[in-house]
Amino acid sequence: MTTFHWLLFFLIIQLIHGLGTWKLYEKAGRKRWEAFVPVYNSIVLMKIINRPTWWTVLLFIPIINLIMFPVIWVETLRSFGKNTTTDTWLGFFSFGLYILYINYTQEVTHISDRSLMARTKTGDTISSLLFAIVVATLVHTYVMQPYTIPTSSLEKSLLIGDFLFVSKFHYGARTPMTAVAAPMVHDTLPIVKTKSYLSWPQLPYFRFPGFQKVQKNDIVVFNWPADTVYKFFDTSGRSVVKPIDKKSNYVKRCQGTPGDSLQIKSGTVYINGAALILPERAKTQYSYFVTYDMNVPIDFEYVLKDIGCTDGAGFKNETRDTLYLRALTSEGANRLKNIPGIKTVSQIVSQEGEPNIFSHSENWNADNFGPIYIPEAGKTVALNLKSLPFYKRIISVYEGNDLKVVGDDIYVNNKKATTYTFQKNYYWMMGDNRNNSEDSRYWGYVPDDHIVGKPVFIWMSWDTNGKGINKIRWERLFTTVGGDGQPQSYFKYFLGLLVLYFIGEYFWKKRKNAK
Repeated sequence: MTTFHWLLFFLIIQLIHGLGTWKLYEKAGRKRWEAFVPVYNSIVLMKIINRPTWWTVLLFIPIINLIMFPVIWVETLRSFGKNTTTDTWLGFFSFGLYILYINYTQEVTHISDRSLMARTKTGDTISSLLFAIVVATLVHTYVMQPYTIPTSSLEKSLLIGDFLFVSKFHYGARTPMTAVAAPMVHDTLPIVKTKSYLSWPQLPYFRFPGFQKVQKNDIVVFNWPADTVYKFFDTSGRSVVKPIDKKSNYVKRCQGTPGDSLQIKSGTVYINGAALILPERAKTQYSYFVTYDMNVPIDFEYVLKDIGCTDGAGFKNETRDTLYLRALTSEGANRLKNIPGIKTVSQIVSQEGEPNIFSHSENWNADNFGPIYIPEAGKTVALNLKSLPFYKRIISVYEGNDLKVVGDDIYVNNKKATTYTFQKNYYWMMGDNRNNSEDSRYWGYVPDDHIVGKPVFIWMSWDTNGKGINKIRWERLFTTVGGDGQPQSYFKYFLGLLVLYFIGEYFWKKRKNAK
């Protein structure tokens, strides 16, 4: 839906509200016209139902309003003496239209001083639960979202089993685009395993101002642009077209920002002709072939653990002297070369073209790629059959134009086009685990409206291969994701503050009881 359609929809809802409540407004001592004025009618309604004016704001926050509307319907009914269980359910299941029935058919009296306390323990519990859901949804949507690392694409920097807090405010919180969705879940409802949202209607994209822009080398959480999988890690082959904010969440490192020229040579990323310098915490990994002397005993389990290789697959047997390592840093490879019995350590660099590489350019692959231009909003590029594969998805999908190719001519919105001006900014995202990451090399650019947030904190790290208490990676608890130098755990400081809190609470209660 466009902004105009939403405005029209909003005005229709306001008209229905006015027609369905104006008599109730009069019975509460207000003017009938006050029921029809957008926004102002909500402020007046809060006074009628004896609720704080700031509740009006909650009615206009996507997802939060889905929780608040039923609350307002029930509160309105109770403010006019309709407080039976039947009245409550009728208000809820009629989507508030029961109020219209009351407005025209029932003689009711406004209760201006009604008690706001729940009459039953169940009612009190429901009220508390709804309040907790509203607060949690606000935090989850606009401040901080928990996130789990599911794959090894950022191995070393982020590990499988890391539990993160992802900041929404660093890059600016994005308001939900999916208007009807369950709060605090992504695309799937737990237990029942069904969609958690309705694909229609969709709100226009809007992002609040952030404290910073996405920078090169930032680790970023974003919605996977090419996502059509029914469910993450689903192997059934089912597919579904998802709204932007319900596409699967990916986490990668930003390697290119709008306006950059990016190229990959032998696995190294070059930006505007210069090799991209990674931060100290980034540990780029590649795949290697290792040959060794079969007559020299080598404890490979110990060696690989010592050099930080957790992803080794062996061809090693009695007749073969080669080991394949899927993910190893260059530092680890240099250390491996110095171990007695190791003959060669060779980084695997692909030289042949990959058919599934982005733009399907001949001879390009994950290790040798580009150069390509990363689109910047407002910039114009030449558009022809050679450049079209790079920008086709941008023009037709991300920016919503009608794109056609007739012979050698390209038409955008039924007009012949030899140039194209970008409407959005785009980013290039890649994993540090270079040979084991599905990233922009395969599906292309990430539009700015797909950016979710910035990981800032690891609060828990769970190693499924560990045993007992060692399943928890203690050294990673309460560590920051970004910053200079090596990660440092603040877990001991957290424990200290927790102990001080309980000690302080104990003495406070003891002193209070003494009085």
